[in-house]
Amino acid sequence: MPIRDSITAFGLLRVAAAVPDVAVADVPANVGHCAAAVKRAADAGAAVIVLPELALTGYTAGDLFHQETLLARSRAGLAELARRTARVRALTAVGLPLQIGGALYNCAAILHGGRVLGIVPKTYIPNYKEFYEERWFASARDLPQNTVRFGGRDVPVGTDLLFDIPALPGAMLAVEICEDLWAPLPPSTAAALAGATVIVNLSASNDLVGKADYRLELIRQQSARTMSAYIYTSCGAGESTTDVVFGGHAVIAENGSVLAQTERFIPGPSMAVTDVDVQHLMLERRRTTSFKESLHHLPAAQWRRIEVPVRPATQTSTARFIDAHPFVPSDPAERDRRAREILAIQAAGLARRMRVAGSGKLVLGLSGGLDSTLALLVAVRALRISGLPARNLNCLTMPGFATSRRTKGNAYALANALGVTLDEIDITKGVRRHLADLGHDGKTEDVTFENAQARYRTMLLFDRANQKGGIVVGTGDLSEIALGWCTFNGDHISHYGVNASVPKTLVRYVVAWAAEQKEFSRARRALLDVLDTPVSPELANRNGQDIGQKTEDIIGPYELHDFFLYHSQRWGSDPRKVRWLAEQAFRDTYRPAVITKWLKVFIARFFGNQFKRSVMPDGPKVGSVALSPRGDWRMPSDVGADAWLAELNATK
Repeated sequence: MPIRDSITAFGLLRVAAAVPDVAVADVPANVGHCAAAVKRAADAGAAVIVLPELALTGYTAGDLFHQETLLARSRAGLAELARRTARVRALTAVGLPLQIGGALYNCAAILHGGRVLGIVPKTYIPNYKEFYEERWFASARDLPQNTVRFGGRDVPVGTDLLFDIPALPGAMLAVEICEDLWAPLPPSTAAALAGATVIVNLSASNDLVGKADYRLELIRQQSARTMSAYIYTSCGAGESTTDVVFGGHAVIAENGSVLAQTERFIPGPSMAVTDVDVQHLMLERRRTTSFKESLHHLPAAQWRRIEVPVRPATQTSTARFIDAHPFVPSDPAERDRRAREILAIQAAGLARRMRVAGSGKLVLGLSGGLDSTLALLVAVRALRISGLPARNLNCLTMPGFATSRRTKGNAYALANALGVTLDEIDITKGVRRHLADLGHDGKTEDVTFENAQARYRTMLLFDRANQKGGIVVGTGDLSEIALGWCTFNGDHISHYGVNASVPKTLVRYVVAWAAEQKEFSRARRALLDVLDTPVSPELANRNGQDIGQKTEDIIGPYELHDFFLYHSQRWGSDPRKVRWLAEQAFRDTYRPAVITKWLKVFIARFFGNQFKRSVMPDGPKVGSVALSPRGDWRMPSDVGADAWLAELNATK
């Protein structure tokens, strides 16, 4: 398979956190267990394999660490493990005790191609509660030398080692051991600032009630602070249980998200495998200005870089979970929290705008569709927290040539259930007169016919706001803004766009959440029907159907466009990668040709409609992706999409 088709071509690195069987103080047995774990990980395609702290001896050997027999066998065991894994293409990190100078160090050895490439000792030596490592081990700060003789050659030793993987630009690995993570200033912090994007932690963390959750949060937070992939593995059930129990917890996190972890307390070996995205990490570091500024708070340090000739991966499918709906949490509890917080942010933003404007009145175009329904819920909440009655929201339903009975009925049902004021203004005659003034026949359903309706409605909303001394609440969502699926100077304009950073896939879930809340219980039936209604601008009659003009038939599925938006804007992924990720996420839903078709539409529309975003109204940011020209997205309106489309076409 050509390298351009592999996961490496898209910036992904497959990693494994392995928990092998362990026999305390039985080095030959542990070499076998570690070699077997390395083989399993290599068979899974891992390019980086992490084994636990002191894996060659067991962590719980106690005063046997002072026995020359164990130390000599450990050193010989490392050589044997290097020999037995010589044909493995991956970089492997394994823990062992190693005497350097006149002291013993708790070390991680980095292996590749049958050689020991570097050795990293543990910096923070715990000596409290159940830990008493200072009885045996010295800190890396006490190292008397920066190389150690091993296998007939001088091997670099120290905490200043970075392991570079040239096969994947940006993939740089650093090592810390167990307690290092729990310290106020983990060594991985400095290593990340020096360029390490992948941090491995060889650990022996025993389990106590509640400790696993705390440990997981430490790992997650350190990966977030360092904007890195963090690969953590701890020893398991084979360790001595004289005083403590080890559960064998392996975790892989990336930039604040846990990608994979093993179940604890299972007999036998276990392993977590996934792909970490180095391109994502590099982008996040480039645009986060405070990341590099942190260097000023650390003493200047010289780092030694060691190239590791890990061969590129050949896998064309990723082991990483690619969420087809990245804006919508898959966990129901998290989805509930997300919806609750989004509505709170939207309502707080609108309430603040009302106070600043000195107005207690709101005006909203209520079509009975999904977006205007969410805006309605936001407006009702904003009035409530402002201590104002719901009737201060004046909704206009403005039926026209293609308004369906269903959406109009839902507009009335929602208004009645929530106690807001609703007026109906039929725009049919006014638009006909307007089209006649333009010399339009009033029958041809062209862009003039459609946009005239949208602009006429907007004019009525603003004029009603003038009458009432109120604020026009915008309804357009993030997906529509990205695609330019709005009429310039029509539904594109408002005083405050409450849905401006809520994508369509998430709008649906917020409305569904609201339908289950006591606050909106009287509107539940109407809300559920809105959710079941096809998305439509209702600006043209198609085939004489009740709702004949369906948005997704024209511009493509919103779930695809939201996926494209997330990966192109949140992570800066190029069109090739976005398509490849979509093919992974939607393999059972859309054919590759269909994904490519709609991705081309997305790119063309995104670039072609920047002029609308450049003058979009204010609105609250609620998530990591937003397109406000004053905040997250600044792009000239006259930039073409040719280079992006050419890249996509060239690789098809």
